[in-house]
Amino acid sequence: MAVLADTRYVPPPVRADGAEGTLAWLRARVSRFSTGPEHAERRRLLVALLDGVDPAGLREAARELTRERGGNWRGVPVAVLGAALGVEDTGAVPAAADGYLSGEESPQADAAVAELLRQADISVITLLLQAHAATETLVENALAHTRAAADGPIGNVLAGAAANGLAAAAPAWAGDVGALLHETLRHDPPLKATRRLDARTGDEVTIDLVAVNRDPEVFHDPERFDPARGRSPYLTFGSGVRPCPAPHHALALAAGVLEGLLP
Repeated sequence: MAVLADTRYVPPPVRADGAEGTLAWLRARVSRFSTGPEHAERRRLLVALLDGVDPAGLREAARELTRERGGNWRGVPVAVLGAALGVEDTGAVPAAADGYLSGEESPQADAAVAELLRQADISVITLLLQAHAATETLVENALAHTRAAADGPIGNVLAGAAANGLAAAAPAWAGDVGALLHETLRHDPPLKATRRLDARTGDEVTIDLVAVNRDPEVFHDPERFDPARGRSPYLTFGSGVRPCPAPHHALALAAGVLEGLLP
């Protein structure tokens, strides 16, 4: 938290000489990879955009679209957010998102960025790329834990009770997608690490978010996946100078998808 709150620690610089309309050009113009007043202004634009988008509406739309697609949920978070931001065709988002965080450039990513720029400005594209990269992984990780619960001791107890005509109490968090998502964000964050550069020394610092979110001095029994622990002070959405601008919207999209999938 001290590093994240200290303005001397900045994102490692990205290539600034990319041709206009390419992935490299886009990365040099988004809040995620910028610093100082430039970062503050770009982040302000994102927050202003999101102020006009109701998270409850995103959740309902994600739930309904997931059901309409018969549970084929891939692409739902981006499609729903895109519709809310005025982008009808989000098909180019996955190809553009592939190198957005890593910086890995390709003709396919450049073409996808060009297609998105025909429909939206950089702020909107930024939100769509991050929805694909982070929100879909959050849903995937949460589903993995529901499958593990179904196949593990809890599932065995419930199945055994049903086979014997008995009623067994489900865990306190069963059916609470909010609890499931918050514990997934703590235990299995979509982004495993984040990097900063010490602007004074040039040293690079890697913050291991998995280790941070399982700090035994902060979290009781940190290795155990336990949605019943409630909201905990995980750092998956960041902290300090550069917190995520859209935690409520990301959680709403993920919750809507899970509600469309889970009984």
